[in-house]
Amino acid sequence: MEQQVLGKSKQGRSKISIREYFPIILLLVLILGASILSPRFFSFTNGMVILQQAVVLLVAALGMTFVIIGGSIDLSVGSIVALAALAAAATSKSMGIAAIIPAMAVGLIAGWLNGIIFAKGKVPSFIVTLGTMVAYRGLVLLWTRGAPVEITNRIFLTVFSGRTLGVPHSAFFGLVMILLAYVIFNHTVFGREVRAIGGGERVSILTGLKVDRVKILMFTFLGFLCGIAGLLQSARVFAATAQLGEGLELDVIAAVVVGGTPLTGGIGNIQGTILGAFIITILSNAMNMVGVDPYIQGIVKGGVLIGAVFMTIDRSKIGIIK
Repeated sequence: MEQQVLGKSKQGRSKISIREYFPIILLLVLILGASILSPRFFSFTNGMVILQQAVVLLVAALGMTFVIIGGSIDLSVGSIVALAALAAAATSKSMGIAAIIPAMAVGLIAGWLNGIIFAKGKVPSFIVTLGTMVAYRGLVLLWTRGAPVEITNRIFLTVFSGRTLGVPHSAFFGLVMILLAYVIFNHTVFGREVRAIGGGERVSILTGLKVDRVKILMFTFLGFLCGIAGLLQSARVFAATAQLGEGLELDVIAAVVVGGTPLTGGIGNIQGTILGAFIITILSNAMNMVGVDPYIQGIVKGGVLIGAVFMTIDRSKIGIIK
């Protein structure tokens, strides 16, 4: 009997260690493989390109970390990013760098609506955000009629997409968002409540935790970060387009899961998401440098996501796999 208990505990510890070190091992393997396949991979220029490409994904993924750890999902992040980018682009001419305010406001409102429908309407988050993904994208199409909204304000572009000593300014905004997410997740009551709900919602309700409020805040915070991501993406491409952010939700979810946060919720951390965002970005960068067909790139990313879920999912929390 004791041997069985010891065996189970060792098995549990090995699963935890695999979950913890999987992102680091995968990142190192990718870097090694990319450097062998392309000598240009380790150049300063390519490093800054990777950094710039990773920021938008990382900022959105930080918010998704809270939602997934809380046991939910959001499929509308790409559409919220596009909507916020459009708000920033449309107001940049008259407001300059203050266009960050409408971008954040649009993200906050969109995320808050997701949270309200999910928490108060008692509709599964998957269904809610699947619907708002289409609705928010429809608003973007209605506003733009398919035409790009260009950004011409030089101060806006300099602040949000310029470079200092070769380092993109977006990286500094990304760093601020990392610090904000880290402090909220690790040093606030809200962060503890998110983990508690993801670990056991029924227990959280019995202990008196205001579950609906926490769920609304999770989605609102994700919307806020998507607003920042949309602003940075619009500044990067000098415009907001109807197609901006399409497919981003899959990369964001992949970054969080590859970073070691299981879709079953309850556990995870900000550091893992940072690693996951760079894993997805470096994977895309390496495949582009080598000249991998774009259609094959999608297959590879899908395989990496399935592999990450396989390695990190906590099967003990799922009675029957459906």
